Amino acid sequence: MELRVIESDENELSIEVADEGHTFMNVLKGALLETEGVTTATYDVNPEQSGGQTEPVLTIRTEGTDPLDALEDGAGRVNDMTAAFRTAFESAA
Repeated sequence: MELRVIESDENELSIEVADEGHTFMNVLKGALLETEGVTTATYDVNPEQSGGQTEPVLTIRTEGTDPLDALEDGAGRVNDMTAAFRTAFESAA
């Protein structure tokens, strides 16, 4: 996975997430929305509206929390959910 910061300040972070689609981006967005201090988490797969497909751009807005810290917490939550799913799957098999 390749990330490129597009915009960053104390309350907002926009990053391009290369080689990911709706599946991962929806899971990450959901985890971010459950993260303390996050007021908005959204992504756009065609931000230029140019008719050409671009990489997803994730935007996080926070209040009282550094957006990069919120991203780290949200990504950790995704990791925890994945591990829990793997454990449940393996015990069901």
